[in-house]
Amino acid sequence: MTPVSRGFHGRRRTDVDAARVPPGQYVVDDFPVLSAGPTSHTPLDQWSFTINGAVDEARSWSWAAFLELPSETFTVDIHCVTKWSKLGTSWTGVSVDQLLEHVETSAEFVTAFSDGGYTTNLPLDDVTDGQAWVAYAFDGEPLEPEHGGPARLLVPHLYFWKSAKWVRGLTLTAEDEPGFWESNGYHNRGDPWKEERYWSD
Repeated sequence: MTPVSRGFHGRRRTDVDAARVPPGQYVVDDFPVLSAGPTSHTPLDQWSFTINGAVDEARSWSWAAFLELPSETFTVDIHCVTKWSKLGTSWTGVSVDQLLEHVETSAEFVTAFSDGGYTTNLPLDDVTDGQAWVAYAFDGEPLEPEHGGPARLLVPHLYFWKSAKWVRGLTLTAEDEPGFWESNGYHNRGDPWKEERYWSD
């Protein structure tokens, strides 16, 4: 698949705190759109989010039930493997800690799965302890489909391809299972501060 890039102006900024910008990145004011494949548009009455895999019991929420879960509004910096960073972004969503609160598992990894067949893998340690959310609002407005709405995974301390758009659930696994980009040359973890972009990094 060829990545789709729209609305990407890439204007560099020099008036930012360099300590917030990982090596090889530059800061943008806009919000570039990059996707593998077409933008998904799932009607909210057909949307659900599921926790399954190596768990004591699978759990699932409809859109209405998901919005009733305790949520957080938070501000984070985000970093794309294509070298842009956007600082001070504001999101609202449900923490992965909240979603896993009543789930018993011995799993050490998760695979996020999305509409369109996209998957990405992460160690469970990278999505717990206040590090990841399923976000459904950006800057106080419903998350637009182009940016992964109605909901996307948000793991801001890793490169943004790990923050799966149009996310529909998490499969917990005992073994690590590379996802879409990880199977196509991207680094298995994706720490921007270590420039873990590709297999060879």
